[in-house]
Amino acid sequence: MTPRARCTSKPLASPLKQTLSPLKKTLLSTCLLAGTAAISSAAAQTLPVFPDSDYSDQVATVEDILGYPLASKVSTPEAIQRYYQHLAEQHPDRIRLLPYATSWEGRQLFYVVISSAENLGQLDQFESNMRQLADPRQLNDNDAESLIEQTPASIWIANSVHGNEISPAEASMATAYHLLADQSERTASLLDETLIYIDPMQNPDGRARFVSRYYATVGLNPSTDRISAEHNEPWPNGRTNHYLFDMNRDWLALTQPETRGRIDALLNSYPLIFIDSHEMGGDLPYYFSPEAHPFNPHITEPQREVLEWVGRSNAGWFDDFGYDYFTREIFDAFYPGYGASWPLYQGAISMTYEMGSARGHHFRTRDGEVLTYGDGVQQNFVAFMSSIELAAERGDELQQRFYQYRKNAIEQGSRGDVRSYVFPATRDAAGHQKLAAVLSEQGIEVQVADEGFSACGTDYQAGAYIVNAAQPTYHLIRTLLDEHVPMDEDFIEEQERLRANNLPDQIYDVTAWSLPLMFNLDVEACASAPRVASTTFSGERIAAGSVENPDAEYGYIVPWGDMNAVRFLSAAIQQGLRVRSSDLEFIHDSKARFPSGSLVLSRAGNPDDLTEVVTQLASDTGAEVTGIDSSWMRRGPNVGSANVKTMHAPNIAMAWDEPTNVLSAGSTRFVIEREGNYPVTAIRPAQLRSADLSRYQVLILPATASGDYTQAFGEQGSEHIRRWVDNGGVLITLGNATRFVVDGENPMLNSAVENKVQPEEVARINRDTAELITNDAQLNHRIQDHEAAPDWVSGVLARVNVDQEHWLTAGVPEQVHSLFVGRDIYSPLTINHGRNVAYFAGPDEVLASGYLWQENREQIAYKPLVMVQPQGRGMVISFTQEPNYRAYMDGMQVLLFNAIFRGAAHAQPTR
Repeated sequence: MTPRARCTSKPLASPLKQTLSPLKKTLLSTCLLAGTAAISSAAAQTLPVFPDSDYSDQVATVEDILGYPLASKVSTPEAIQRYYQHLAEQHPDRIRLLPYATSWEGRQLFYVVISSAENLGQLDQFESNMRQLADPRQLNDNDAESLIEQTPASIWIANSVHGNEISPAEASMATAYHLLADQSERTASLLDETLIYIDPMQNPDGRARFVSRYYATVGLNPSTDRISAEHNEPWPNGRTNHYLFDMNRDWLALTQPETRGRIDALLNSYPLIFIDSHEMGGDLPYYFSPEAHPFNPHITEPQREVLEWVGRSNAGWFDDFGYDYFTREIFDAFYPGYGASWPLYQGAISMTYEMGSARGHHFRTRDGEVLTYGDGVQQNFVAFMSSIELAAERGDELQQRFYQYRKNAIEQGSRGDVRSYVFPATRDAAGHQKLAAVLSEQGIEVQVADEGFSACGTDYQAGAYIVNAAQPTYHLIRTLLDEHVPMDEDFIEEQERLRANNLPDQIYDVTAWSLPLMFNLDVEACASAPRVASTTFSGERIAAGSVENPDAEYGYIVPWGDMNAVRFLSAAIQQGLRVRSSDLEFIHDSKARFPSGSLVLSRAGNPDDLTEVVTQLASDTGAEVTGIDSSWMRRGPNVGSANVKTMHAPNIAMAWDEPTNVLSAGSTRFVIEREGNYPVTAIRPAQLRSADLSRYQVLILPATASGDYTQAFGEQGSEHIRRWVDNGGVLITLGNATRFVVDGENPMLNSAVENKVQPEEVARINRDTAELITNDAQLNHRIQDHEAAPDWVSGVLARVNVDQEHWLTAGVPEQVHSLFVGRDIYSPLTINHGRNVAYFAGPDEVLASGYLWQENREQIAYKPLVMVQPQGRGMVISFTQEPNYRAYMDGMQVLLFNAIFRGAAHAQPTR
């Protein structure tokens, strides 16, 4: 093995609490310089640097296994896994490797647990102890105290959830090596006192994309220039996973397998501290807790106190090493869907670490300094070691606080203003099943009533879902299920002051995320807990469907209105079945009522084994199918009516490259392919400008990030797409992509993007006329921009009214909820041009959850969310907001699939 280079200081007094105060910064600088050499350098490897370290030759370095010194190369996911596998194979007594998920591209996600041999030998028992502590309903305080005394503290270090945030994953290898190789008394004490969980790569697919593209651009020497190709990734960059999700926003709905696997692992081990290690822009130094305001009100004061402990511990080490840092200014703790947030609602302490990124080997900051990849690796390593040390020092206290948090949560849930949530489950079976599963996957107990019961003044049928608030997860329950989680009033007042002075607000992310609203499900928050015989929900996200009267003579009906029916239609038309769908509600001869959009499959025109096929489809998709002996309808259209359309299997194209917004494209493709099980062909705008699109019946333009489709397609390309629509194509625009179809003198959609509505006294100002200004209010009015866009909205949930008399809204209830993000507000279509089939509610009702500026609330009211306008033999369907935002707006999915499947059925292409 390669001889170890050492950077040591004099032994320090305590094995657990040591400082670098006597250590001169020059010594550290010398060590760090050697460890961050360029890839072409033969300089000896010296990273990681930590005082009084004495590394054993019996533990392999990164260079021993991968062939290059630590931090001299950005390691691929495969290389990182290879190093950890070697450590686990060679030192099984002190490190254990555990897979927890598989990415969309087939890469294994794993974590390792590092501790002393004695601790690791009892890992299963220690994790069982934590699961017991997590449920105080099964413990008394004496038993809990005994478990706390027996169980080491635990810390989970999760790295690089954004694949192009590269140094945390590399720093995880430095940390693992140091913990296993360092023979100092301090490290031995840390291993005795803690279980250290390390998740090296939360997003291996994104990291693989970054590494491949980065090294494809590096020349003779890595460039420090921020405008160089190696510092500017092509679309899509490495931040996201395969389906282009920002997985740091995915901890609410758990849409991605990486997130679901990670949460399952966390609920098995319940670590006391969770670190989510990121990178940010290279011009900033290091960021750690405490977080910025606002704090979510369900984060308790004892948790905030520990966040302060962590910050102070890190600050002490960073001061001694001479590293700059900042806290509190950017990353808040309000949105619960981050890795740095979600564990808090389980009683742990979680936080974000952010290192300024070199995005490669070298990066010249605006101050003229050169930031290196090694700098990031080393500083992350120091932060990790500081946090491990804190966990070891305060382990018993952290355990006590965790147990007390879970115990208090039960008490709060049993005596609070909301003691249960009841979902009637009489509408949207698919949505209720999925929501129950998502909650269950997060450790929340959901009950299913075995019989009818009364609660909150309402009668409920058997099968209703009940979430009792008196659980250890009370704070998570309230955070996910309450319609609205408020921000601090003083924070809101400050944002209004900033806005009034034309300064940027400090709202970092969406201000609303209520799962019942996003799923568009009915829920009652009750001041009491129902007493009814019930069964604990333990099902999958999709329950098997069934067929009533499978041997029916005529055929089958599938009621429309949830994703089970969508999946049934998707599978049926891909198998070549003849499926028809009614534009109108109807009542069958059996007196059964079926909503508009319902599917009819007759035996005539379908295979002889239709019964077997339909039965299998129902089981696979969750659809509930009714067999009918006759086609006679008591009311509504018969199957042969012009109001009943044959459903074809449309070919779907989607814009996929700049200027398309990565997140919009990814979530849209995910919803169609993974929720609807229907394929999408991604096509770059350069091809869309002139390629033969006659094979496609539907073209989707996701929202844009920068630039617009008019510029990307050019005049010729725009006209090419218009002709395709004229010939029978269905063009669907999402969010600000709608600007493409309202642009120009002859728009395909006769709407327009609105400017900000100005107060009357501002609108009548004549700027060419001299005037007296006598107070601040007059000055503020005088300087307003008459052509400004509406103020930016970070993200609220808005109520939307739905036209019940149009085929596009078949099976969609009278009111749904949409996320409103941004500033695009569109004028309604006039009736001679098309229909506004979904529009925002009035100003007093439009806000369902979140914080919305008053002027926006008034201007959004009654403006369209979904518009449809015929264009030749085809049509344009525009969603003015994202129906697939983060793939957690489940209540909008039927409307999206109506636009795809029913839009294609209503177009009239030349056949």
